[in-house]
Amino acid sequence: MESPTARAQIDEIVLRYGKDRTQILAMLQDIQEKRNYLPKDWLQALAESLGMPFPKVIRVATFFKALSLEPRGKHICRVCVGTTCHVRGATKLVDKIERDFAVVAGGTSQDMLLTLETVGCVGACALGPVVVMDGTYHGHMTTASLGKVIKGMKEGKPGKEN
Repeated sequence: MESPTARAQIDEIVLRYGKDRTQILAMLQDIQEKRNYLPKDWLQALAESLGMPFPKVIRVATFFKALSLEPRGKHICRVCVGTTCHVRGATKLVDKIERDFAVVAGGTSQDMLLTLETVGCVGACALGPVVVMDGTYHGHMTTASLGKVIKGMKEGKPGKEN
């Protein structure tokens, strides 16, 4: 059951887009920004607010990989595994994160601190291998430099862009 606060936030998002159904992707992105994932009750409230069938909202929400129906960690770590990054050692970086956080690529650590995603390319091949931690790009990564990024993340220190 949705809370009155959730419904009010959904109504605010829907009104921001003028109840325009063609803006559903932007609305879903706004919900995910607020909650870090797309809770089912929020999607139901969105469907009701837009006068759309719930399955149609779910289809849009599941079509885009950037949207998640599962709770995600406080921090989102994306490791580029494109050809250049792969050749330069991205697999070692994924292995380190999986070990350090007891998580598998595509999953979230049990303490909800970190979600690990692998991506085909982040468009920064000259910096490979690249790790994107909470939107900040870290290039020329090694397991040692990744350890520093992780330590900074745990201490709440924003990383510098590389």
